[in-house]
Amino acid sequence: MKQADLARITGIRPTTISELYNEVAERVSFDHLDKICEALNCTLNELLEYIPNQHRRTGKDLILEEHGNRKKKPR
Repeated sequence: MKQADLARITGIRPTTISELYNEVAERVSFDHLDKICEALNCTLNELLEYIPNQHRRTGKDLILEEHGNRKKKPR
């Protein structure tokens, strides 16, 4: 299926479909995922693959941002 066809069928903007396809989208809407799965007659497991980060970013490895009352993790 072409990206333009998927955009037309789902009502999702072609730019959004392109960003998802090219793996450059910064966030994904649950509504969009639902529409794409419905249009493609598939499940999320068939649509997405979880690939863990090479370096953990949670727990003791949490990287704190420099805003508010948070402090940078000492190196």
